[in-house]
Amino acid sequence: MSGRVLLVDDDDDLISTLELGLSQRGYRVVTAQRAEVALQQLSAEDVDVVLTDLNMPGLGGLDFAERVAQSHPETPLIVLTGFGSYESAVAAIRAGAYDFLAKPAKLDAIVIALERAIEHRKLRREVARLRVEVSGGPRLEGLVAASEAMQRAVDLVGRVAASQSSVLITGESGTGKEVLARAIHTRSGRSGPFVAINCAAMPETLLESELFGHVRGAFTDAREARIGLFTEANGGTLLLDEIGDMPIGLQPKLLRVLQERKVRPLGARSEHSIDVRIIAATNRDLEERIEQGAFREDLYFRINVVHVPLPPLRERTADILPLAQRFLKEFASRAGKEVKGLSAPAAARLMKWDWPGNVRELSNVLERAVAITRFDEIGVDDLPEKLLQERTGHVVVTANDPSELVTLEELEKRYILRVLEAQQGNKAAAARTLGIERKTLYRKLEIWGVSGKE
Repeated sequence: MSGRVLLVDDDDDLISTLELGLSQRGYRVVTAQRAEVALQQLSAEDVDVVLTDLNMPGLGGLDFAERVAQSHPETPLIVLTGFGSYESAVAAIRAGAYDFLAKPAKLDAIVIALERAIEHRKLRREVARLRVEVSGGPRLEGLVAASEAMQRAVDLVGRVAASQSSVLITGESGTGKEVLARAIHTRSGRSGPFVAINCAAMPETLLESELFGHVRGAFTDAREARIGLFTEANGGTLLLDEIGDMPIGLQPKLLRVLQERKVRPLGARSEHSIDVRIIAATNRDLEERIEQGAFREDLYFRINVVHVPLPPLRERTADILPLAQRFLKEFASRAGKEVKGLSAPAAARLMKWDWPGNVRELSNVLERAVAITRFDEIGVDDLPEKLLQERTGHVVVTANDPSELVTLEELEKRYILRVLEAQQGNKAAAARTLGIERKTLYRKLEIWGVSGKE
């Protein structure tokens, strides 16, 4: 077994000897001669185990062990104590150390202790993952999976969450891509934070600094060093939202980080390793962006290891009312109102709307309804005017007035409904007349909230 070890000691000879011996055993060794420096390195890069002396200038070994236990509880720490110093060993364990070794410790004994510590870390991560899995997964606030389309998405999340593979979430604006990304992170069992950034919200130079960080003096306004989001998300997950709009000039630098798993802050001379799960999200067609020369194909393959498509709300009508009820409860609690549900006419209006703004639009509608209602139930009068407008059923194909013309989608809808009406609601007969399969007709009618005879 091998891993990444942070070795902390102010003895140059001991550091050199251990670094050489552990490297020969397959370990990657990072060194620090002061505990303060070691804490900075722990924040900048992922290590599997810390091996530290107790007696050091500045921040002492016991205080260092306590700081590591608080800020990096998933990283085991082994202390080296003076021979026979039982009191120091007990104090170190109480401070949060995983194990201790008496000096002078033989290399074989150190390797055995490191192996146990690294295995302990792996087991803790696995237990965290299994605990989430056995409990049925986390509550996915704002994400309802009553429809088959969403059930497929959630099932895929459950199967890939614990892996380290990059995930690409696609879907229209407002479908809940960030909610799903947070669910993947929660189910992954990763101990680090979930960090998100909108790649379309800032210019290239600022986005580069946000992602990679910079050292003091790297550019005109860099008056102090800044840790980038890749480093901030170390041990956790970084969501690159709206990645389809990332500037083309920045994409090769992102690709290199994803390939090498190393980050070099702007103006820095050296790189540091990172352990970050990448989730990308976009409402763009990335293959079309590649054809336009606006997105790199190699980057696309790097982020699209697992693809999770999120359907628009109009294709998951079974989720509309459960989502509405969840939003209603949330906004009523926030507003301090006793609003308990939707009236039947209001619910029918929600089901008939095609929700171009998806879940975000539904949330907005419910927040508004809760704010203006005077009753304990949301009625049709509490809904926006656009949801109350009746749509005419006649088909306009020969009109000369542009205002009377409709889209092909609307024309299809009106014609199908006209055929269904002529067949007195018989779906099987209507499907035969239209020359389509019944399941295709059922899907379209479900989207429109229309029922009829079998």
